[in-house]
Amino acid sequence: RGIYTSMRSSTYYGRDFLVYAEVRSDEMFTNGYAGYFNSVANYTMTSADAYARDTYAQIYTAVGKANIVINTDINGITGTTADKKKVLYAQGQAHALRALFFFDLMRLYGQKYTGGDLGVVTPLEFDPKNSQARGTIAENEAQIEADFVKGLELMTANGNGTSKIDLTIPAVKSLMSRFYLYKGDYAKVRELAADVASAGYSVVAADSYADSWKFPQQNNSIFELALGVAGSNGTTSIGYIYNGDGYGNTVINPDLVAKYDAKDVRKDIFQYIGAYDEYYVTGKYPDLEGTDNVKIVRIEEALLNGVEAELNGGSVEKATEYYNALITKRGLAAVDTVTMDMLKLERSKELLGEGFRMWDMLRWGMEIERPSGALSSQDLIAFPIPRAETDIVGTKVVSNP
Repeated sequence: RGIYTSMRSSTYYGRDFLVYAEVRSDEMFTNGYAGYFNSVANYTMTSADAYARDTYAQIYTAVGKANIVINTDINGITGTTADKKKVLYAQGQAHALRALFFFDLMRLYGQKYTGGDLGVVTPLEFDPKNSQARGTIAENEAQIEADFVKGLELMTANGNGTSKIDLTIPAVKSLMSRFYLYKGDYAKVRELAADVASAGYSVVAADSYADSWKFPQQNNSIFELALGVAGSNGTTSIGYIYNGDGYGNTVINPDLVAKYDAKDVRKDIFQYIGAYDEYYVTGKYPDLEGTDNVKIVRIEEALLNGVEAELNGGSVEKATEYYNALITKRGLAAVDTVTMDMLKLERSKELLGEGFRMWDMLRWGMEIERPSGALSSQDLIAFPIPRAETDIVGTKVVSNP
């Protein structure tokens, strides 16, 4: 539970981590209102930047909690065999979550897209006095894969949870497909996407789409973070940033709005405010109090992962099947065949506001246009390592260029 609490913070999945990939993309941008995300969008972050510092600290807090769970000695647990299996299942969840944390850290702070080879620090036990250097991207990727594989192994052998607000086996497979898609290991993505597609989840129907975002644990949800009133992020929530009646800071690029078909039900969650001539994606996190659960994995993403993987060495027919399963539930007609260009546009339309676009553009080799006046150095794609880390006496952690 403590791990999930760290994840739902506004400095991680509760807001910032999702927004980072949107304001540095072609589908959304920050309009500067209330001063949020300007340094991120303009590539002017320094090693003292609050966004870089706070997200770094929040994710490593989650890593520390995962390490405590992972390194608990099963032999010291009293109780029945069933009790011990629950512990092993929880350790499997912690391994998979640690993999996700290292993956997110590596993408934000690593040098994969800046021409370097350094990744991030990957501590495997909770030791506040430990001093460890950054690994390479290759070393990070190997650790992430090892954690995912170990997590899935432990969970498969010791349980089969079904709660959407706890990490489950289909959720782990979905997250693994996200990681392997980033790596370009399409064979693994095909296998994982097929497993998730047959796991009993369903794409939300067209007439239920808008309302599906207002309620937790819908049929399309695979894993989400429970917030509710007790866990609400209030005015620091993602909904407050996206909603035109809140801060209205992060808005949709009108060029993307124009690409939605008139019959596409996804436009029903847009808010247009004529006084500002801006579109807001308010319907995904509509509650200004910040009580909406954060959707980490939906079946729609898993299907889109499958489409892309099938188009890269698999079956075009299978890719088209996945694609049609999604778009026909968005008020659109089925297609005879799908292409990569169609997939790229569909990912932008379906996953808008959910923190994917910048990562998609980078792995596809697309150029990310920067706002007028923004700094242009390729080095600045990577977030700076916070001074709170590099200023420690005797640290082995080096800064990004």
